[in-house]
Amino acid sequence: MVQRIVLDGELEPIERASRDELQALQLQRLQWTLKHAYENVPHYRAAFDEAGVHPSDLKTLADLARFPFTEKKTLRDNYPFGLFAVPREQVVRVHASSGTTGKPTVVGYTQNDIDTWANVVARSIRAAGGRKGDLVHISYGYGLFTGGLGAHYGAERLGCTVIPMSGGQTEKQVQLIQDFKPSIIMVTPSYMLNIVEEFARQGLDPAQSSLKVGIFGAEPWTDAMRREIETRAGIDAVDIYGLSEVMGPGVASECIESKDGPVIWEDHFYPEIIDPDTGEVLPDGEEGELVFTSLTKEALPIIRYRTRDLTRLLAPTSRSMRRMGRITGRSDDMLIIRGVNVFPSQVEELILKMPALAPQYQLVVARDGHLDTLEVLGELRDATLATDAVDALCRELQHCIKTYVGVTTRVTLLPPQGIERTLTGKARRVVDRRPKQ
Repeated sequence: MVQRIVLDGELEPIERASRDELQALQLQRLQWTLKHAYENVPHYRAAFDEAGVHPSDLKTLADLARFPFTEKKTLRDNYPFGLFAVPREQVVRVHASSGTTGKPTVVGYTQNDIDTWANVVARSIRAAGGRKGDLVHISYGYGLFTGGLGAHYGAERLGCTVIPMSGGQTEKQVQLIQDFKPSIIMVTPSYMLNIVEEFARQGLDPAQSSLKVGIFGAEPWTDAMRREIETRAGIDAVDIYGLSEVMGPGVASECIESKDGPVIWEDHFYPEIIDPDTGEVLPDGEEGELVFTSLTKEALPIIRYRTRDLTRLLAPTSRSMRRMGRITGRSDDMLIIRGVNVFPSQVEELILKMPALAPQYQLVVARDGHLDTLEVLGELRDATLATDAVDALCRELQHCIKTYVGVTTRVTLLPPQGIERTLTGKARRVVDRRPKQ
């Protein structure tokens, strides 16, 4: 069983372990993970065999580079439970993130996995300055998205009092912050700025609220946004990183005393940086694509998962484990809109199912205040359609995108040839009109 750690006092021993001690633990856990995946997941057995490797070939951490990558497509191809390494009856919870139409990426957790997840999120909250007894206001979405429940269980594990507000209802967010007086808020950074503006709209000074710390994740944000949040809200803003395929929030988190990049909890998640084109492992300090291998997950071990996030690994500072730099971009075409992962191909699949629409589209990303917006431009096949029919198609596509992708959009349907083409005749799939920071 996973030990239920107490985080109210000193750091856990692993947080101040030597590099040799940490790497010895990583090697032991990595050998177990590879064996567990190979023996219990048909996909991994086939993938390892095809690559000519066996779990017993891992003698050093560097040997992991011989093993094949896992990609998001792997999860979709094995939808829903094909990558589970334990009987389905031992899975106590499933989460899912938006995927291609009708096929989200599904992850599962044993009770031990839930305990591990709660522990690393508790560790993350403690690194951000949280302590037992603190009131934590959680504005991440609850449900299949891992943010809300991941933060919730971690805060409870630390011994905090949780306010499970979830997202939306901005006026009520402010009311509860005023009435309950939490010291910590966990939310996306863009929505935090909306909350700040709601304070001002109500004639309140957000810097005078009870909040002291904001733990922000689920979307990229800049140092400029950090400074704006800290100045306007009068809080310390720290970055938490995670993704459902690897665990959820709490894969890495910043320490309040340094705020110099999220510390990767390397005793549970082994990071690599690779060249996104060649797959070659790059040394620490060089920018490339972030890859994770889980070290302790039972239900869904993940081997060399390509996150597509571009960043670099940095030397330890506040803890004994390495940090990750700011994410500078993606090695694929994924957009993150208000915490929701959006691929152009998802929208394309929905458009192709509507006979009245041509297979041309464009995603226009802009910013309204502090929140990103997404407009979908499509093309009609028939220029003579009545206005009512066009409006109905817009509503249908908007509804499908909200239902299957999980993001609210504005849909505009243009006449045939209305989408701009490049000189090669190809459409620009994404137009990013957000201000550069």
